[in-house]
Amino acid sequence: MTRPRGEGITDGERYDAGMAVRREVLSDAHVDRATANQTELTEEFQHFISRYAWGEVWTRPGLDRRMRSVAVITALIARGHHEELAMHLRAALRNGLTVDEVKEVILQSAIYCGVPDANSAFRIAQEVYGSES
Repeated sequence: MTRPRGEGITDGERYDAGMAVRREVLSDAHVDRATANQTELTEEFQHFISRYAWGEVWTRPGLDRRMRSVAVITALIARGHHEELAMHLRAALRNGLTVDEVKEVILQSAIYCGVPDANSAFRIAQEVYGSES
């Protein structure tokens, strides 16, 4: 009988794995800022996202990081989460996407998420990538 993924892994091990991926994807500087700015109010949330989003989902073998970035960028465009979008546009390059590939993801999102959402995403991408794009 196969054990479900993650069974037998402690929350501490899942947190450590999540922090390693989070640092690789978002950068040490970003994660250091996030942890330095945590308060008693936000500390449990920071641990939760490190364990669950990064330690449980981003560590799964089913998609590589490039594909995960595409999925995340599309979802953030669809939901209008602009602050998170800027962060994940930077992360997409760290995950191996090119600016041209990000452009294609945003163009594709115009059809399924809406032109105004894609327009906002292009504005944010221009701010993030600057003269590179």
